[in-house]
Amino acid sequence: MIPVRCFEGQSVAVFGLARSGLASVRALVAGGARVAAWDERPGAREVAAAEGLEMLDLAEADWSEFAALVLSPGVPLYFPESHWTVRKARAAGVEVIGDIELFARAVADAPDHKRPKVVAITGTNGKSTTTALIGHMLSHVGRDTRIGGNIGAGVLGLEDMHGGAVYVLELSSYQLDLTSRLKPDVAIILNITPDHLERHGDMERYVAAKKRILFGQGKGDTAIIGVDEAWGQQICTEITAANRRTIWPVSARKCMGKGVYALQGVLYDATDGRVTEIADLTAARSLPGRHNWQNAAAAYAAVRALGVSVSDAIEGLVSFPGLAHRMETIGTLGDVRFVNDSKATNVDAARQAMSSYPRFYWIAGGRAKVGGIECLADLFPSVIKAFLIGEAQEEFAGTLEGRAPCVRVGTVDAAVAAAWADARAAGQPAIVLFSPACASFDQFADFEERGEAFRAAVHALAPQDMEVG
Repeated sequence: MIPVRCFEGQSVAVFGLARSGLASVRALVAGGARVAAWDERPGAREVAAAEGLEMLDLAEADWSEFAALVLSPGVPLYFPESHWTVRKARAAGVEVIGDIELFARAVADAPDHKRPKVVAITGTNGKSTTTALIGHMLSHVGRDTRIGGNIGAGVLGLEDMHGGAVYVLELSSYQLDLTSRLKPDVAIILNITPDHLERHGDMERYVAAKKRILFGQGKGDTAIIGVDEAWGQQICTEITAANRRTIWPVSARKCMGKGVYALQGVLYDATDGRVTEIADLTAARSLPGRHNWQNAAAAYAAVRALGVSVSDAIEGLVSFPGLAHRMETIGTLGDVRFVNDSKATNVDAARQAMSSYPRFYWIAGGRAKVGGIECLADLFPSVIKAFLIGEAQEEFAGTLEGRAPCVRVGTVDAAVAAAWADARAAGQPAIVLFSPACASFDQFADFEERGEAFRAAVHALAPQDMEVG
C-alpha cells in the first residue's frame, strides 16, 4: 500500500467503495487522514465495514468539514449531469479528485531517494496490452515494476514506492478527469477515437480528458503520441509547439521523421533522427496485427526512454505472453482456431481484430454503442458468417443483410456451437473470432466475464481434442 499523507489531520470524503475506492480509504487512513466513506450499494458498504472502515452517509454529512472528495471514476463528474456528491462538494468549495490524483500527490511529496519513475498510458484502444507489455519488458531486465491503475490493482494498493521502482499505469479518461498533478516521466497517448461519449458528452471533452495525462510534464520527461488518427496528430503538433519535453510520435502507417514506427510488421527506431530497422514484429506471436504493432512501437519507445537497451527491449517484445481477452488464442480444434477478443467493447477495437485476419467466422453483439457496426462495412467481405448475440443482434442483422451471411443465435454458448459446426463442415483452416464490438452489460457484468463464458464454451466442445492456447 502507498500511504497518502497530503491530507494528514484533515477529513476526506470517499464515495464509491470498489477496488480503487477501498484502496483510497486505506491509503488515506495510513497517511493520517480522517475518512468518511460511503457507497450507495449495501454490499459494498458491508465489505468496507468488515475491514473496520468508518461509514458515513454523505447525503447527511456536513460538507464544510471535508478537505476533498475522492470520487470513484465510475461516477459521473459532469455529464449527463454531475453526481449529487459532486454537486455537494462544489457547493461547499471542496475539491473533487480521484485515486490517481492521490498517487500523484504522494509521488510529488516523496523525498528524492524515494521518488519512483512513472509511466502513464491512455488511449481509446490498446491501453491494457501496452501497459502489460511495458511492465513485462521492464521486468524482463530486472526493474522493480508495479502495474496498476485501470488494470489489475488500484494504484494505491500497490507496494509502497522507492527510488528504484517503476509504476506503469493504465489510465482511463474517467480517471484522468479527476487528475491534475500527475507528472509522468513517460506519458503515452496511443490513439483517440469516439468512445464513452455518454459520459463526456462530446469529443472535445473526451479529448480534453485524455490530454490531461500530459499536463504535468516538463523538461526531461517524454511524451509518446500515436499519430495514426487525426486527434493524435493534432495533439502531437500542439505539444511540439510547446517544446517542453522529448516527443516521440509512434505509427503503424507511416514514418514522420523522429519517432518509432512499425511498418508492415517491421519495427524502426528513428528517435535520434536516423531510421534504423530494429526487429521483425511478426516474431512476437502475442502481438498480431497493425494495431498491436503500434502498441509495440509505443512500448519500445517507453522502455528506451527509461534506459533499456535495444536488444533487451526486443527480447521483451518477443517474449510477451499477451493478455486474456485481447486477441487471445484460447484453443484449436483441428484446423479451427478460436480467438477471444472480448475486450472489443467498441467498433474501433473490433476493427483492429477483424483487420488481422483475411477471412473469419465472427461472433458479435451485446449492448451496441451509438452508430452500431456500419463503420465496419469495409470489413464485411472478410466475414465468412456472423453469429449474433445479445441486445444488438437484430440491429446488427439489419446492418449485415445483403453484405455478409449472418444468423441470430442469442447467447455466447449458442454462437460458439454454431460457428464450430459451420467451420468443421467447411473442412478448411479457419478462425472463429469473438470480437463483440459492443458493451457486455446486457448479459454479463463486464468483458472479462463475457470472455470467460466464451472460453468455457470453446473448451466444452471437444475437450479431449482441444489444443489449448
